[in-house]
Amino acid sequence: MTLGLDPVAGVLLIPVCAAVVLALLPGYKLTARLNVMASLGSFLCAASLLVGTRPAPGAYILVDDLNIVFIVLNTFVGFTTSLFSASYIAHELETGKLTPTYLRFYHAMYQTMMFGMNLAFVSNNIGLMWVAVELATLTTVLMVGIYRTPAALEAAWKYFILGSVGIALALFGTILIYMAARPVVGEGPDGMIWTVLVARASGFDAALLNVAFVFLFLGYGTKVGLAPLHAWLPDAHAEGPTPISAVLSGLLLNVALYALLRFKMLLAANGDAMPPGVLMIVMGLASLLFAAFMLYRRRDIKRLFAYSSIEHMGIIVFAFGMGGPLANFAGLLHMVMHSLTKSAIFYAVGQITQIKGTQSLAKIRGVTETHPVLGWGLVAGVVAIAGLPPLGIFMSEFLLVTSTFARSPWLALLLVFGLLVAFGALTLRLTGVAFGAPRGSRQPAQASYLPMFAHLALVLIAGVYLPAPVVAWFQHVAKLLG
Repeated sequence: MTLGLDPVAGVLLIPVCAAVVLALLPGYKLTARLNVMASLGSFLCAASLLVGTRPAPGAYILVDDLNIVFIVLNTFVGFTTSLFSASYIAHELETGKLTPTYLRFYHAMYQTMMFGMNLAFVSNNIGLMWVAVELATLTTVLMVGIYRTPAALEAAWKYFILGSVGIALALFGTILIYMAARPVVGEGPDGMIWTVLVARASGFDAALLNVAFVFLFLGYGTKVGLAPLHAWLPDAHAEGPTPISAVLSGLLLNVALYALLRFKMLLAANGDAMPPGVLMIVMGLASLLFAAFMLYRRRDIKRLFAYSSIEHMGIIVFAFGMGGPLANFAGLLHMVMHSLTKSAIFYAVGQITQIKGTQSLAKIRGVTETHPVLGWGLVAGVVAIAGLPPLGIFMSEFLLVTSTFARSPWLALLLVFGLLVAFGALTLRLTGVAFGAPRGSRQPAQASYLPMFAHLALVLIAGVYLPAPVVAWFQHVAKLLG
């Protein structure tokens, strides 16, 4: 129990109640603080699930070792992003980019988005999970277009249209799963309950499962940002508020990934179904290689890191496609490290673009000289996301490359090639931004440094030392994933 609430109820009800209150309250300072407090409450409830008694699976709610990883990560990054957002958005209000009315809408949508993502993670009903993913998508669409500029509205519409296509494909795949289950579990809601489905999956029609997974992979893969389904992602990152860019890369992509993992486990439980790993390996590797080369062509700093997110989601999907205890462990670790690192990078990028008044890489130079703390924070984030030791992403990539070399050397060579190409692009872009001749404004940063350095500290600790209970927990989840 946390704050007098059942933890699962707290994870769901706190953001819902906060969204209603935030939509009604005027005044920026009060609503920003309430947004932070609500996000902290959700995180404390999620964290208590790690040490407390978990509820038994029900018709709609499930908490197990797999989704607790996602729930805790989601609420933690949601909390730190709300801290960053409080000071970041204040500057947007002062400069007139946002009005008080839009600001009230922004905070209400932030908590609605958190509710949608939390609900997707704890759902035991695959139909309810689909609804929750759609809710989280729609709220982020509205937040991407909050500046109401032509470019922001275009990005929001592109996101909405492509996201709608993806979610429609996912809905069709969900219906096919129900059709495959109906002859075995009968009519009614049992055909949508994931714990029932995975227990009885061995008797399902394998052909229907195969077709369903293809639609589910294409549908949720659009949300993950896999190439060539990624077109919405760079625009959404570039035109929306930077805290939403942090949430998109650090959290929302993980929601769709979680859905894919659940359905992958379902196929793995049926001996006659196709191996889902093949499709995941191909799409993951294609996304990695495509994004790695596209990084060289970026001229906008937020678009640069949007393509970096596509690259890393490709790595994660590739890891889970390879499967096995070591590759799955690497995939889980990489997912956590990417969420922490990429959100930290966007915290830095958000402040830099506010100070310089531009997102153009050509106009941002010498940040380590003009703003040493911010500049070196960005350097640390890019070093981490590029996979250099001793940071956490190096460890996950090392485990993945090792596992892949042992099983398929040619795939490992392609993986390493993609990683090296991406490393070269990030190094090339970072050099000018961090160490070039200073350009632009030298006014002090307005937003808090605390969220950025808290994330980077966790990534450094994970690269040096993972506590034995965390290792054992991840190993157990890796075995569950097959």
